[in-house]
Amino acid sequence: MIRRTKLLGICGIVLIAVVGLTLGLVFGLQSDDDGNDAERSFTIDYDRDTFVMDGKDFRYVAGSFHYFRALPETWRTKLRTLRAGGLNAVDLYVQWSLHNPRDGVYNWDGIANVTDIIEAAIEEDLYVILRPGPYICAEIDNGGLPYWLFNKYPGIAVRTSDANYMEEVRKWYAQLMRRMQPYMYGNGGPIIMVQIENEYGAFGKCDKTYLKFLKQETDRYVQGQAVLFTVDRPYDDEIGCGRIDDVFITTDFGLMTDEEVDTHAAKVRSYQPKGPLVNTEFYTGWLTHWQESNQRRPAQPLAATLRKMLRDGWNVDFYMYFGGTNFGFWAGANDWGLGKYMADITSYDYDAPMDEAGDPTMKYTIFRDIIAEYIPLAVMPVPDPAPKMTLDAFSLTVVDTLLSPRGREMLGVEAPNKDGKLLKFEELNQNSGFVLYETTLPKLTRDPNQLTINGLHDRAQVYLNQFLVGTLARENAIDSLPLTAGFGTELAILVENQGRINFDILDDYKGILGNVTIQTFAEPYTMALEQWKITGYPFDDYSKVQRFVDTVSGGAGGDSRGLALYGPVVLKAAFDVSTTQIQDTYINMDGWGKGFIFVNGFNLGRYWPVVGPQVTVYLPKELLKPTGNIIVVVEQQKLPTDRMLHFSAKPILDEA
Repeated sequence: MIRRTKLLGICGIVLIAVVGLTLGLVFGLQSDDDGNDAERSFTIDYDRDTFVMDGKDFRYVAGSFHYFRALPETWRTKLRTLRAGGLNAVDLYVQWSLHNPRDGVYNWDGIANVTDIIEAAIEEDLYVILRPGPYICAEIDNGGLPYWLFNKYPGIAVRTSDANYMEEVRKWYAQLMRRMQPYMYGNGGPIIMVQIENEYGAFGKCDKTYLKFLKQETDRYVQGQAVLFTVDRPYDDEIGCGRIDDVFITTDFGLMTDEEVDTHAAKVRSYQPKGPLVNTEFYTGWLTHWQESNQRRPAQPLAATLRKMLRDGWNVDFYMYFGGTNFGFWAGANDWGLGKYMADITSYDYDAPMDEAGDPTMKYTIFRDIIAEYIPLAVMPVPDPAPKMTLDAFSLTVVDTLLSPRGREMLGVEAPNKDGKLLKFEELNQNSGFVLYETTLPKLTRDPNQLTINGLHDRAQVYLNQFLVGTLARENAIDSLPLTAGFGTELAILVENQGRINFDILDDYKGILGNVTIQTFAEPYTMALEQWKITGYPFDDYSKVQRFVDTVSGGAGGDSRGLALYGPVVLKAAFDVSTTQIQDTYINMDGWGKGFIFVNGFNLGRYWPVVGPQVTVYLPKELLKPTGNIIVVVEQQKLPTDRMLHFSAKPILDEA
């Protein structure tokens, strides 16, 4: 049972100088079994290869849980399921970009209430492994680093000793870590481990000045009241690149043979000869991109790897134990595939022991039985899967299109651009959504003429005189298309941000990074287009969307030609839940094209069933009410003829 001294509220704690909070006698003490006060401590006995908690040997089996991928109303239920699975600790990444969405703006409410997830862990009898980054990867847009860093400091070198980056990290940690400080184990809280950076060796910079700085900033708040650690892959010299003096080393890997586990252990021992062995990311599944099959991992071979590690004395941290959902535009991308870019799907089910809705899977039961062989299980029942519901299908009404006069006025933000240059999302101080680039073509001297977008990030729908003439995509390395002479002179390019790369590359600017050219008759046979008008469609303020859809026009987008003529269509419907009890459900987008969905003002994320593998979109019951629900769909490329929306009681994640 996790014991903790009652923690004071943040407002009741006095901030003292640069070391943060002085916790005094309120923290660092617990009552032992005889009722006497005893000093709490969590340390490492390197000679005996073990963690030590309050003088007793300790071992953890933990699971990653991304609070930002689950509604806060569900945190406690999901952590209870995690605890019933045999785990005694929960691994928590902290997403900087969620909590610091704009320069100088901080968010600690709702899904960003990071202290509440710590409190939830305490209530569910779980220790906490805190992973504050500041870079976390996690298949989150930009690896969790705020986009506005690239607007404030063009050319900033993140994850290095760049002075501007380190200053922003310092400010961020002053906000985050002072909230975390009371929860360190030695101060009476559940946090036993605090990570410094994240798989830094894979980044390849090996900037020891930066790592030393980050250790100092972390220890400013931890102050020895929890164990500091790093995580690096057991390949090449990644552990050496990411290691920090006097910081505990851990590694990560997934499905492996017994021989491979031994090899990885030897790799860790070559840098850290003694101490407990820790796999901080034991991969239970894998990440999945649009346009590929669901990257599942088989249960039985994983179980064999788990048993091997536990038999050999490893501490194990499952990644993921519960994955959840990339709500909104938070899904990231990777530098893989044909175009060296692949966007992550909205579901982060990850083929984990708990599925996207938080229900136990076959892996949950198999892993729990193995854990029970090595660590006593909590005396608590394993929860049954929660019931799901299917709603009756209903049709949506077209409101209007993004590129209509009303769409431009109510949803768009025209950028001041007196020089007529192509501007990136970041230069517009825009995180995601779309940017519309417009100009007038000169007289074309070839027929057809090749239009090329150099540096397209990420996807573009190209219009001439409001008629769709083609789609270009970074994902598939398609950056040009022919234009027929005489067809029109008003060129419009609608560029979508499909998610910033989250691993290795961390300067993934969005929009048109180069120039836009057309062919000419004479050398150099291309001409760069100029004098651009730019309009952003960020979709980060739902109040604007609500005002837009409140009056249904049935105007320019009112027929199936709307997508071809006027750009993405916005649709709306009101619906009631007719069942006696509201449950989770899934919106089945089969027959639709590509877009995203709001339910009662909450952005559920992107859909793209025409390429898959994900077809359904998870709709948590907490977002619904018995009557008067409002759904808004932004469809970019294909409307079903009946505009019907269907539901399912099961997810469809494997139709690639």
